[in-house]
Amino acid sequence: MKYEFKPSFDRSVKSLPPEIKQEVKELCIALIDILSGERELSAGMGLKNLRKNFWEIRKGLKLRILFRWRANHVEFVLAGTHEEIKRYLKR
Repeated sequence: MKYEFKPSFDRSVKSLPPEIKQEVKELCIALIDILSGERELSAGMGLKNLRKNFWEIRKGLKLRILFRWRANHVEFVLAGTHEEIKRYLKR
């Protein structure tokens, strides 16, 4: 499986406080482990298909990561809140 971090993802993480950046990093690592079969989805995390190839993984209610999953390619698109993800998908 190939993983790619889009510039939009990097921009969305850049403005976050350091403790949230760490949570984003941990969530990305968890997603990679889940997709590779090394780990199962733990309590407090959610994985949801939003539309076609767009998926969301969340930790708790506030932190969400939007990614595009096609065959063996995952593109991390955006890290943010529920509203930020909705706004991105409307475009």
